[in-house]
Amino acid sequence: MPDAATDTELTRATALELWQLIRDGDVTVSQVTEHFSDRIDRLDTHGAFVAKSPELASDRAARLDAASDRSAVLFGLPMADKDLHLRAGVPTTFGSRAFAGYVPEETDALTTQLDSAGVVSLGKTASPEFGFAGYTSSLAHGHTTIPGHPELGAGGSSGGAAAAVAAGLLPFAPGSDAGGSVRIPAAACGIVGLKPSRGRIPALGGQGSIGQLAVAGALGRTVADVALMVDGMIPREHGSTDYATVLRSPELDDGSLLASAIRGELAGGRKRARIAVLTGDTPWQDFVDTPIGPEAKAALERAVEELSAAGHEIEELEMPALPGYADEFVALWHFNAAALPVTDEQFELLEPLTQEFIRSGRTIGARRVVQAVQAFTRYEQTVVRAFAPYDAVLTPTTALTPRPVGWHTDDPKVNFERQCQYTPHTSFVNVVGLPALSVPVLALDEGISMSVQLIGRPGDEAGILALGRQLERRIPWRERVEAAFAA
Repeated sequence: MPDAATDTELTRATALELWQLIRDGDVTVSQVTEHFSDRIDRLDTHGAFVAKSPELASDRAARLDAASDRSAVLFGLPMADKDLHLRAGVPTTFGSRAFAGYVPEETDALTTQLDSAGVVSLGKTASPEFGFAGYTSSLAHGHTTIPGHPELGAGGSSGGAAAAVAAGLLPFAPGSDAGGSVRIPAAACGIVGLKPSRGRIPALGGQGSIGQLAVAGALGRTVADVALMVDGMIPREHGSTDYATVLRSPELDDGSLLASAIRGELAGGRKRARIAVLTGDTPWQDFVDTPIGPEAKAALERAVEELSAAGHEIEELEMPALPGYADEFVALWHFNAAALPVTDEQFELLEPLTQEFIRSGRTIGARRVVQAVQAFTRYEQTVVRAFAPYDAVLTPTTALTPRPVGWHTDDPKVNFERQCQYTPHTSFVNVVGLPALSVPVLALDEGISMSVQLIGRPGDEAGILALGRQLERRIPWRERVEAAFAA
């Protein structure tokens, strides 16, 4: 391997830096693939991966090295698919014992798009069963924990992806987010997570379920890396995206998110953003008490301090009232669970939380579903209207520090209540379809950190990425994460 790309440099390189090394010929795709495959084999002691595909990765890398066209956005970059996403020939369990041994014959749309963007997949990252939890533990695969902290859960449901990035096993990784599943593990593991607007990612933009909650997202150690991955998730021809549906403002179409993340500049060259700090009760307060812990408050204060020092206008905004939020969210969450294609025999292999969701969902009739969908529409209109005067709205990503393994318990009712207590500010962002970026801002003891969430206007990923980049410059968290990398 050339001196310009030592093992240490490859490990510590961001995805963008790796892309440049490959482009400049300082390292081959095969060398990068072999390097990270070896790290996964040696150092995945925290349950980040549930399947590895070294032969497929090696073959893919060799083909890319032989390619004459290297213009793909993510050319040669290593990543891994979340265990909820299909790749032909690679085991996919959906985090469930009910699908042990399942090997799909087809590749899904998101995975196909990432392939067309030039990635090399090294395997599958862990997810809780069907992605229904804000932590990553399953009877099928055990616990996924924060690198260096085997007693603390990595968050979920994209916990395997977050743990892999935080441990330097991958430079970045895709995830999916229906209620916080990118932002929660990003916060737990001290990295960056981006949930795009509904409709932004054509392959997984939220239209696939009642309630339109789940969207593809990205996790990385830097704001630029998550922007780069999301750019790769958006197919473009001659610089323009052909969207199958129109769910966002066309005025904000087709710009490079990476450019916004690198420059850290607001649209139109503005220097001063108007940012609201969300106050008042969380949407879940009527369902379960959701106090904000002192560490989360301190993280919010640190972000406000730095954004104010950067010249931005900071105001307080009370969370708009969303009457009946918990009941309506639970109704659609359970209704979607009931649509899972499981046989009676498979049902017996499911975990208590999933079984309870399905049982409940099977009792929900069409009238109740229509009522919940109508409520979601009202919530979206209410929140978008309240947030409209601001370039971004700021909240804690999690209300509490990373939760110990087993904290969520096997009791479905207590389990779900505790998920809401841990992350009371994430799910409503999915309900209303806005983009959100989680960034670490406050270092705690022993490498643990706390994060804040920047919520943007519809379709304005560029704006929150720019603000995230400004925070990144003022609070250099990348070095903290890399200091924890094992040799």
